[in-house]
Amino acid sequence: MDISGNTIFIPGSTSGIGLALALELQAKGNTVIIGGRRTALLERLAAEHPGLDTVEIDTADAASIQAAAKEVLAKHPDLNVLVAMAGIMRVEDWHRPESFLESAEAVVTTNVLGPIRLIAAFVEHLRTRPDATILTVSSGLAFTPLKVTPSYNASKAAIHMLSESVRLQLADTSVKIVELEPPAVRTALLPGQEESEFAMPLDEFVSEVMTLLETRPDAREIQVERVKFLRYGEARGDYDQVVAALNAADPHGD
Repeated sequence: MDISGNTIFIPGSTSGIGLALALELQAKGNTVIIGGRRTALLERLAAEHPGLDTVEIDTADAASIQAAAKEVLAKHPDLNVLVAMAGIMRVEDWHRPESFLESAEAVVTTNVLGPIRLIAAFVEHLRTRPDATILTVSSGLAFTPLKVTPSYNASKAAIHMLSESVRLQLADTSVKIVELEPPAVRTALLPGQEESEFAMPLDEFVSEVMTLLETRPDAREIQVERVKFLRYGEARGDYDQVVAALNAADPHGD
């Protein structure tokens, strides 16, 4: 995707990677609309960052996605980029169903159904634009599992294969499918992750992502160097060692 001159909607971007990416994209000359559930927080972010538009959206709620899509497209008919950013991560113990089932269902609803519903709400419009992009967000854990987050790992593996498959189907349109694959980043995705030495500093991650978007406009996968250890373990032939190293090193892998 081109790095400037776009109109970009990023739901789930009131904090963490989503917000940091939104602000960097705005600084590059893009019109950016962020989405989130909390009206007061959206109003504060709009006041703190002039020119940043906001819309209320709950990506776990199908009706909310439809309502937000109508609002965004009514205000920004030139929208040409959708970033399916929203996601949740939960630590789960699969020894007992009563301890993980509710969590697993919530993760799948947000992380898999959310992006599917977002794409469904915007794809017809995006196909009318001469140069459009859907940026999906998977994870290094789509390729190497962290023991304590089974549903999250599975949801991100689903997003990877969804991205691969939808890219094939939309190859005859103007819509590009680009997959962002973060490693662990210092955000509030899990308790304690913002201070984790294992996780990549947020500013470093976003800076490297922006460089990749700018220098590799035709890339299908956006991978910072730090995620390649997880992404290519199977291809390198050291998958078992990568799994062991991840689960020994990560503070949530005890």
